[in-house]
Amino acid sequence: MNAVRSKGLGLLAWFLGIVFFLPIAWMALTSFHSETDAATNPPSFTAALTLDGYRDFFGVGGGASPWPSLINSTVASVSSTLLVLLLALPAAYALSIRRVRKWTDVLFFFLSTKMLPAVAGLLPIYLFAKNTELLDNIWLLVLLYTSMNLPIAVWMMQSFLSEVPVAVIEAARVDGARLPTVLLRVVAPIALPGIAATALICFIFSWNELLFARVLTGVVAETAPVFLTGFITSQGLFLAKVCAASLVVSLPVLAAGFAAQDKLVQGLSLGAVK
Repeated sequence: MNAVRSKGLGLLAWFLGIVFFLPIAWMALTSFHSETDAATNPPSFTAALTLDGYRDFFGVGGGASPWPSLINSTVASVSSTLLVLLLALPAAYALSIRRVRKWTDVLFFFLSTKMLPAVAGLLPIYLFAKNTELLDNIWLLVLLYTSMNLPIAVWMMQSFLSEVPVAVIEAARVDGARLPTVLLRVVAPIALPGIAATALICFIFSWNELLFARVLTGVVAETAPVFLTGFITSQGLFLAKVCAASLVVSLPVLAAGFAAQDKLVQGLSLGAVK
């Protein structure tokens, strides 16, 4: 009975995996079609393959180059993720190991900051950026992404750090280790899977963010998602080009997830098992 149940769950997992993978495979196949073939309904599976969509994305025919936008997204995502980890680690330590008074209220406050819709804060942030001459500035996005991802990071890392043995930390403190040493040489190595999972999620959220990047950037600080939306026009065919651009823009996230998949699974499991 258990063997049949295990096989059934395995088949279900494979089925769900294929279902979730099909849109990505469809996007990849469409990106290698010409615009005429990509727009056919029903779609043509045997259409000739071409690299025109990728040539248009990389500006081979004289269009805009995507590299400044990709570099901006990399700077904003990586910088904000590092800042989030730098701030979230001591905060999670104070909420899980050396718990402050009313630490549950503090956690609820962090959670309450995510209840406000992003569009509700768009106008005040825009006015602030305009008055401080920070419009079209990549470091404004770094600051925004850090503040947006910090509550999630604190919640995740608080759960991960709760699994760190207190005896190890106390032994380090007896040996004379100060708080920075305890965090970097004792807590961080033990909670490394959880930290990696938190970093990956913060990186994905920052890389995919579009609303603030669309409103607060122009030419200098334009990010990859904003550059991608520029291919959508009211006239002409653009499906193959958008699919090619979407696939290229998604590659850094897919590569990061694949490289850190073991740490991601360990981290999420560490936070889930009590």
